[in-house]
Amino acid sequence: MIYLDNAATTMQKPPEVVEAVTRALTSMGNAGRGAHEASLDAGRAIFSARKKLTAFFHGTNPGQLIFTANSTESLNIAIKGILNPGDHVITTQLEHNSVLRPLYEMEEKGTELTVVESDRMGNIRIEDIKKSIRENTRAIVCTHASNLTGNLIDIRAVGKIAKENGLLFVVDASQTAGIFPIDVEENHIDILCFTGHKAMLGPQGTGGMYVKEGVKVRPLLSGGSGVHSYSRRHPVQMPEALEAGTLNAHGIAGLAAAVDYINRTGMDKIREKEQSLMQYFYERVREIPGITVYGDYSGAQRCPVTAINIRDYDSAQVSDVLFAEYGIATRPGAHCAPLMHQALGTVEQGIVRFSFSHYNTIEEIDEVLEAIKALADET
Repeated sequence: MIYLDNAATTMQKPPEVVEAVTRALTSMGNAGRGAHEASLDAGRAIFSARKKLTAFFHGTNPGQLIFTANSTESLNIAIKGILNPGDHVITTQLEHNSVLRPLYEMEEKGTELTVVESDRMGNIRIEDIKKSIRENTRAIVCTHASNLTGNLIDIRAVGKIAKENGLLFVVDASQTAGIFPIDVEENHIDILCFTGHKAMLGPQGTGGMYVKEGVKVRPLLSGGSGVHSYSRRHPVQMPEALEAGTLNAHGIAGLAAAVDYINRTGMDKIREKEQSLMQYFYERVREIPGITVYGDYSGAQRCPVTAINIRDYDSAQVSDVLFAEYGIATRPGAHCAPLMHQALGTVEQGIVRFSFSHYNTIEEIDEVLEAIKALADET
């Protein structure tokens, strides 16, 4: 199989990630729930991972690094934990449903919502975000990059706008954490939400959020925390305030190993390999008659994603044929990004997304291009 669905999850993980999870499964107990060695091992692994991820995102306090199951959980905690009825929040048309659906829920409860529209290339204007600010604006919530087109949003510019206007800035880094450097301090990010199973190269069921000190977030869940067990209320100190229940210590151990791998290999090196594969694919696939490519390729920096359609051929059928006849794994359909499809005019047809890993090869991309040519000739 040629796996080109890495924006959904990276299937090929570094060997040390697999080893770390396997070792954890055979040695770790429940962190914070005992004084025996198995519990202490889990606690040490989790704290070590907090420190590594805090440094990875240039945070200042590991106690502000919260573990969740994925970006969706992180974004739900962030959005539902900072917004109130009467508040106004700004987001964009590039967003994934993990941002949109919690915002729609808050809108139903009385939060006012503005969605900044994109152009047909899938870009937004930073000026439009600034123009959307009102007296009751509480926060800006946006993705760092579209999971559909790969287009980046300039989070440094948006963060500056948020800071200048006293707004909270929440960033969905699902597609960028692990391949683009993210500095929460320089970019004025108040809450950074990330997942472990995509470019971070960690296991599924891992993710988290970094919350800047002083930012208050209402917990989404309450329950066991290992501390203050006789209190009727969930602990208010971080990180326990936003972590109810047993953490996925086995997965977190794997995520920590993935961070080590990225640091050792070099994020820039990983990104350059993935972008070179994407660019190679893009330059050739756009020359095939009948192919439409979506997104903006005018800039050097973008996520390693290429989204295409073959004439008016249904995207799901294209993806099915690519896998059934050629062993090529892609992602068709709506990609949980309904507003982006509205902007691109692909609601009915969907799009076939090819997303690249540094584990992919030029030889694989050549095979994929031949398959697409064959399909394009048949339609």
